[in-house]
Amino acid sequence: MSILYRSAFGLAQDIKAGKLSAVTVLEFYLDRVEQFNSAINAVVALDTDRALARAVAADKAVAENEDWGPLHGVPMTIKDAWCTEGLVTVGGIPEHKDFIPEKNAIAVQRLVDAGAIIFGKTNVPFMSADLQSFNEIYDVTNNPWNVERTCGGSSGGAAAALASGLTPLELGSDIGGSIRTPSHFNGVFGHKSSYELITKRGHLPPGDHVLSEPDLSCAGPLATCVDDLEQALALLAGPAPDITAHPLPALPTPSFRDASHLRVAVWADDDFCPVDTAIAEHIESAAKTLENLGAHVNRSARPSIDPQANHENYLQLLMSTIGGNTPDEVQQMAREIVAAADPDDRSEALLQMRGIAMDHKGWMVQNEIRQHTRVAWEAFFRDYDVLLCPCTHVPAFEHDHHPDMQARVISVNGVERPYTDVLKWAGLTLNAYLPATAVPLGTTADGLPVGMQISSRYLGDRTTLAVARLLETHHRAFVPPPGYND
Repeated sequence: MSILYRSAFGLAQDIKAGKLSAVTVLEFYLDRVEQFNSAINAVVALDTDRALARAVAADKAVAENEDWGPLHGVPMTIKDAWCTEGLVTVGGIPEHKDFIPEKNAIAVQRLVDAGAIIFGKTNVPFMSADLQSFNEIYDVTNNPWNVERTCGGSSGGAAAALASGLTPLELGSDIGGSIRTPSHFNGVFGHKSSYELITKRGHLPPGDHVLSEPDLSCAGPLATCVDDLEQALALLAGPAPDITAHPLPALPTPSFRDASHLRVAVWADDDFCPVDTAIAEHIESAAKTLENLGAHVNRSARPSIDPQANHENYLQLLMSTIGGNTPDEVQQMAREIVAAADPDDRSEALLQMRGIAMDHKGWMVQNEIRQHTRVAWEAFFRDYDVLLCPCTHVPAFEHDHHPDMQARVISVNGVERPYTDVLKWAGLTLNAYLPATAVPLGTTADGLPVGMQISSRYLGDRTTLAVARLLETHHRAFVPPPGYND
């Protein structure tokens, strides 16, 4: 029976039915890692002995009619920003190269409690703070579609491992497109959940003992099919089980009954962040598919927000969160730069410094701006079920690890654009705490994957996933990179 690119939850059903052995499935993925990982460097740490022992126990449980849960005996990798008990967790941070957590992050534990077997970790950038996955400890992860290109970040190793068939399921995190951009670059599915729907407790950063949930940062699964996203989200959703967390209401059912009742807004390109022509064309093609299914599609509808102003607001809030993990001398340097700058300077570099230097009063000002944006989005989604827009504005680009991000540039339709533009479409929806499902749509003329994000109102996760399922069924399902479907 085939294992490669099977649904993780489908594999569990076959293991529990005795059609597959958990040991056989684990050995299959370990063999895949040995065969393919050297070219892409997606899986950076293995826990082979303990994983094999758990696989043996999973098979023994089946023989004794014990059901561990919906992921019974399924091996999987975990993004190396999540703490994994007994398995090194570096997070791209050199000082953590020997850090072995004493317990799993809560989200990881929920997968383990459902029967999953964690057999390895996948690569991330330093502190998960880049849209490319490379660090001093584990080096660079390549894109399986073209090793000269980035796999994205920060869940880049996760997406590359899925695309190349090294794992059937992954757990990502997203504060700047870190689930959606790698999904788009590698041609897989990913879901960035509504803010605080999945607890980040045990994520690095901020750290394994930090109780508070960082602003903006979200979590979610990556997979090769929508069914796995939906079932994984059901397992992962929920706050930390203690008095520091507040429960969220149950996720509502999709906001439309069938395609004929679906209201779709399309935002495929914009001057605030020009989009590669191939991406915009693929988004339009996906919108046409939904239209042909009976959906009501509007290509000019927009929320009553200024997208550039949203980006400036988001960037400062983002850097305020990231700045909380920086040394005091970095924050002092940022304050000095901001104090000496022109108050009207809206350059990317200075906006980042303003975020790092921000005091609580400044944060409250930016948060108030954000809340008005959230109200505007909520009003928009009274008229539309979903918005289709880019995950980011370009396909996977060539590796560029210049230490100064402001010195990096990306070519868009032959025009050089700032590297930090990679954050603009991701922040458009993330800043308002909205859910977004990344779906593959096809490839460019030179064979690079193209995806898009499907967003909806806060806690509308099941709506975005329902539209993703429509597109998976009627437009494009997962397609492996050439050479990996063996």
